[in-house]
Amino acid sequence: MPLFSDDLFLGAGATYMGTGNQSATAVISATISGTTMTVVQSLSGDPLVVGQYITGSSVTANSYIVSNNGQNSSGQTTYTLSQSSTVGSATTMYAAGNALLGDPAPMSLGVGPLGRIYIWDTIPQTLQTANVVASQTTSGAGALTLTAGTSATSVVRSDGTTVIQLDVPRALQVNCSTTARAFTITGYDYYGQAMSEVITVATAGTAVVGLKAWYQIATVSIAGSATACVVGTSDVLGFPIRVIDAGYLVSNVWNNTLDNDAGTFSAAVTATATSSTGDVRGTYKPSSASNGSKRLVCAIAVPAIGSGPNSTRTGVLGVTQA
Repeated sequence: MPLFSDDLFLGAGATYMGTGNQSATAVISATISGTTMTVVQSLSGDPLVVGQYITGSSVTANSYIVSNNGQNSSGQTTYTLSQSSTVGSATTMYAAGNALLGDPAPMSLGVGPLGRIYIWDTIPQTLQTANVVASQTTSGAGALTLTAGTSATSVVRSDGTTVIQLDVPRALQVNCSTTARAFTITGYDYYGQAMSEVITVATAGTAVVGLKAWYQIATVSIAGSATACVVGTSDVLGFPIRVIDAGYLVSNVWNNTLDNDAGTFSAAVTATATSSTGDVRGTYKPSSASNGSKRLVCAIAVPAIGSGPNSTRTGVLGVTQA
């Protein structure tokens, strides 16, 4: 499983955003009498500036520094605060944010990790109806012979498995001249995760398009004898990351057209995947046929669960394949 970098970071980690104690600009030991704050010691070494909020035990909420009054007779620096407080003994306080710059009031957490925009840029080749399995007849149930046709390549994976590799992740279509024949396909997705799918021809001679986006096909078998069995590709393309709602498609431009494409979107499956469920990352079928030159450019909004320090594998790549 690949590990993406900053745009899609897989792995959990604590994060703090905002102006709370965890991200304070300065930490001090100080006393307050009325609106005068006397700094006894700088605990962080960071400077205090006019406008910074001051928080701590017994400090009036939303107090900030109005002015720097310089040193007193004891050599301690004093500041004027916007509100009156009483802190009789030296207490640890925190300086963060800046009221004069429009920063929010001090808080322990901000909005949290934000999402990103992922640009999916792909040019699918023209679909082929028989570039995975060329037309053949079976005398009974069993495996079909795979043949790498146009826009498909026979490759050997690192584990020694020979597979038919497609140009881009896309759904397969199956057909035969016999009614009610189920094709069982095994192989791998774009990230090398094993997957399987059962696609059934309901009407003899009528192709049926599957739901999952395939990248490598290892085996195709059929449940019974049939004539003119073929397996090829479709124009149903697989998203590279999980898309659970059309609202996450900021834009989807097909064939160099400014307007969003009126294609067909299928959301990612979020329940446990099986050989009959849809794609774990979702699919998109452009409004017109691919031809090897039309480009699809989708700007996909990636939520916090799919990017940044709190992302998860499921959040970005979907549930486990089946």
